[in-house]
Amino acid sequence: MPPTAPAGEPLAGEGFADGHGALCSPAVATLRVGRPAGKFTQHRRLDRLRELLTRHPKGLTLAELAEELGVTERSMRRYLQVMKEEFSLETSRLRGGGPQLWRIPSAELPRKVDLRRTQVYALLAARRLFEPMQGSALYEEISAAVIKLTNVAQRPGRGPNALGADARLEDRFMYLPFAPKHYAERTEELDELFQAVADLKPLQVLYRSSGKGREKRIVIHPYAMVLYRDSIYCVGLHTEHGDVRTFVLDRMRDAQCLVTERFELPADFKVDDYFQGELGVWRSQERHKVVIDFDAAGAEYVRMRRVHPTQRLASLPGGGVRLSMTVGNLNPVASWVLEWGARARAVEPPELVERIVRELEEARAAYGGGKRSGAAQRAR
Repeated sequence: MPPTAPAGEPLAGEGFADGHGALCSPAVATLRVGRPAGKFTQHRRLDRLRELLTRHPKGLTLAELAEELGVTERSMRRYLQVMKEEFSLETSRLRGGGPQLWRIPSAELPRKVDLRRTQVYALLAARRLFEPMQGSALYEEISAAVIKLTNVAQRPGRGPNALGADARLEDRFMYLPFAPKHYAERTEELDELFQAVADLKPLQVLYRSSGKGREKRIVIHPYAMVLYRDSIYCVGLHTEHGDVRTFVLDRMRDAQCLVTERFELPADFKVDDYFQGELGVWRSQERHKVVIDFDAAGAEYVRMRRVHPTQRLASLPGGGVRLSMTVGNLNPVASWVLEWGARARAVEPPELVERIVRELEEARAAYGGGKRSGAAQRAR
């Protein structure tokens, strides 16, 4: 991956619309991957309404809008009221009378964003980040934007870039996801979650807890949506318990964005408070000082990365490095240390060391390598 993309001049008038729905293109149909048949949800109708009003700046009648969305005029009035939270809708009538037209004021219509060629390449480099979302409406919108960006990247440049159109840098400057996951069976939940996060709407969902394994219908105020190791998480308020938690999309079912309601995002909310750097989406009142020693081969990796916001590094004899940090949950730390094999050794706290030893001995026993230790037997 080159350190910088080729320099380029501004592409006047080129770019992608930053409005909702304005990115749609017939070409996006070729990128739809297995979207399951399902209900035409309320937020999808709102997306369609937004697109219609954007494409018809002179306005459409209530009957025309209702017909396009396949709803009654009474329901259409309710959707227009929801849309007023986003745009200052205005009405007018044709000369000589006739039905009332609904439209978005021209000053609020989506506009284009000018991008340099280097900016286009940088955005295209990250496009595989969204592949786990294939099949969802959100992915279709992103795909439409990618098509527009690719068209810009493939146009002949000017000046020093005049002969660079066939360099295909958009295919050679690339982010490769870590263990990519696909949410083909969770596209409805993904779309509802994104809509709820974007519009600050409550999300009602059947959620399966990790420990009990049973589903319960809950209402979440989703503050943020997070992609971590290509899994999708939601950080939000569990309204029944009154505390902020992390929820993984894999355990959601029958999600519904409550489009007629709204919650306030706390002024002090910071999504970084719910991360442990490379160690996952965990938040805990507990605090553990962790010390891990890495050999010389592992030290190079550790020195180049900020694994945790609190990390401190100290050199060890022989080229190794000692990493110290304060974390809130030891579960992801134990898994992370085990991934290193012989390259890493946990030093403290004692409960982390014991957990790792137990895991290693149980793994060895599973391969017929010996009996479990007393600690491992007690753990069973």
